[in-house]
Amino acid sequence: MLAPEPESARQASFDDLGTPLSEVTFVVVDLETTGGSPSECAITEIGAVKYRAGECLGEFQTLVNPGMPIPPMITFLTGITEAMVTPAPRIDEVLPAFLEFLGRADAATVLGGHNVRFDVSFLDTALVANGYARLPHRRVDTIGLARRLVRDEVPNLRLATLARHFRTQSDPIHRALADARATLEVLHALLERAGTLGVLGLDDLLALPTIRMHPSVGKLRLTSRLPRRPGVYLFRDRGGRVLYAGKATNLRTRVRSYFSSEDRRKVPQLLREMESIDYRVCDHALEAEVREIRLIQRHEPRFNRQAKAWRRYAYLELTLHERFPRLAVVREAKCPAARYLGPFRSRSGALAVAEAIESAVPLRRCTRRIGRQAPIGCEAPCVPAQLGVAACPCSGATGRDEYAAIVQRVVRALDDAPHELVGPLETRMHDLATVERFEEAALTRDRLRVLARALERQQLVNSVRAVGALRLPIDGGELVIAGGRLVLDDHDAEVASGLDLTLPPRRDEIDELLVVSRWVVRHVRTLSLDSQPAAFVAPEAFPAYEPAKAARPYR
Repeated sequence: MLAPEPESARQASFDDLGTPLSEVTFVVVDLETTGGSPSECAITEIGAVKYRAGECLGEFQTLVNPGMPIPPMITFLTGITEAMVTPAPRIDEVLPAFLEFLGRADAATVLGGHNVRFDVSFLDTALVANGYARLPHRRVDTIGLARRLVRDEVPNLRLATLARHFRTQSDPIHRALADARATLEVLHALLERAGTLGVLGLDDLLALPTIRMHPSVGKLRLTSRLPRRPGVYLFRDRGGRVLYAGKATNLRTRVRSYFSSEDRRKVPQLLREMESIDYRVCDHALEAEVREIRLIQRHEPRFNRQAKAWRRYAYLELTLHERFPRLAVVREAKCPAARYLGPFRSRSGALAVAEAIESAVPLRRCTRRIGRQAPIGCEAPCVPAQLGVAACPCSGATGRDEYAAIVQRVVRALDDAPHELVGPLETRMHDLATVERFEEAALTRDRLRVLARALERQQLVNSVRAVGALRLPIDGGELVIAGGRLVLDDHDAEVASGLDLTLPPRRDEIDELLVVSRWVVRHVRTLSLDSQPAAFVAPEAFPAYEPAKAARPYR
């Protein structure tokens, strides 16, 4: 069972806490204007209130001469007349003082308002017209918060309605400063409501308006103790069974995203069944990714799509124990005398690579088992042999030594010479394109990509597994890799020491091995093998075949 680190084990950092709401400066602004279009209308009044931790840091209020007539309807609504704004300063005179009051856009200053987009659109228009940049401040809109927190409690989301609902001391009267004060009180009331859902930091508050209103939104409180650090998490049901296992570079942000940005079909059902969340903090993202793979294989959660996928992985075997070796797709790699490629994510992936290899070299394609003492030449050639695309040692049409040379080409390609297979395919692709047989050329290109990627990954995996123990510095600590396995504790060291490196990776090893190998290839170019430098095969070894665009036979 996963468990969080004891709080006494480490001191919480600012990254763990985010920016606590008690340290955020909220500047709530409200405008009165001559109309609804910022391009055709102008500001007549600005009001703003600045608060932090419940303490008023200042207020800002001024009438503004709009430089245009005020429509009678606006005068009736706000009470602002042309006689009131005629002696008032123009907007270009007001902006410097307002910007100074607003303050710079740092991590702890937020611009708030009721339908704040409307107010900001007028301010941005005025700023740009007078040579300033647009406001870069992060914004909190009380409409968005109210829609998520109290929509079922009020008939509408107007400021006056919310003010009555929360019984604010300030009444909105369509004057800028009074409305800004009322908006601030509404915001404080909404923050109290949000706290019951685990909204304790600024990042949680900014994400709250995007959270869908579904029956599971109340379970947001389960995320309140999650740190903002890399790690893994488990969703459990009422009986403690694991529903889903995942990884995250930021545990809190990732888990809360299931209530907002996640749109996968099964997420609503997952949230309905989820009753508790376990987590474990990891030292770095690589550890989190490895632990996720191990948790999925251990618990096989039913909401993880790949929970049991590794059981379907398959190998491509070159049957060197047979008299005339051939390619076969098998579930287990048991024969030390054979050569294996994989495991692949599915049998079809292994067959695709087999077709590519058989297109490059004329291995026999019949599945007939031929004993060491069985007579040769008494069997009719198989269909591929009759078509001239495969050798046929079974019928005696291909000599023993000639066929052995074909097999050795495949062995060399699987070991350390991929050009033995990808070279002929590339040549054939260009030849077909030259004679305008484009469909066949495209088929050959696709087989070339699949084969190149499979051989690239095979060499990558073999290189990492061949290193007895690899120690690398990471994030102020040390990363230990043994036999391609990330060593996190004594049990991992014991498992790594018992790995049989004479056989290919097991089906339950390959996912972790690929994750570790890809991390190593991004950070290391030379590995140490028995005190001797060993060449490390990087993806650039196959630049001509665009392996990144190939069908992926591995995870």
